[in-house]
Amino acid sequence: MNIVLLEPEIPANTGNIGRTCVVTGTKLHLIEPLGFQINEKTLKRAGLDYWDKLDVSIYKNYEEFMAIHGGSRIWYLTTKAEKSYAEASLGADDFLMFGKETAGIPEEILVENRERCIRIPMMKGERSLNLSNAAAIVLYEALRQNDFAGLEEAGSLHRLSWYGNIKD
Repeated sequence: MNIVLLEPEIPANTGNIGRTCVVTGTKLHLIEPLGFQINEKTLKRAGLDYWDKLDVSIYKNYEEFMAIHGGSRIWYLTTKAEKSYAEASLGADDFLMFGKETAGIPEEILVENRERCIRIPMMKGERSLNLSNAAAIVLYEALRQNDFAGLEEAGSLHRLSWYGNIKD
């Protein structure tokens, strides 16, 4: 899977999405301009000690991203979409694009890609979910639709076993 953030503005959202990408084996694509800097000092201050494990690519603009990935299937997440993400058949190599926190994806892009615009259902009149929450919701639905391929199937307890015995 691939998560695309178009001009993200809030570093904490990008950091949370980055962590979600690491634990799910998802590639993160960032399209500039970014509302923050990505450097060692900033990453350390934000506690993003997993950033070196993140598969991330940065693009100068939307046009550069499309020149490289325009032939891929891209889903555009917007509160304005006619269909829900649950109605979409999300493939293992698809791209899930989210717009910047204050404005979303430009309407020009949405109109050009109407059939692949999807939304997360919400109460009427409410603006939107937090960007990192929205990304996690749709990413996990995509992973579910693909049988959580490549992800750990079962966890284990630290001290006890699921069968009541203390581990050695």
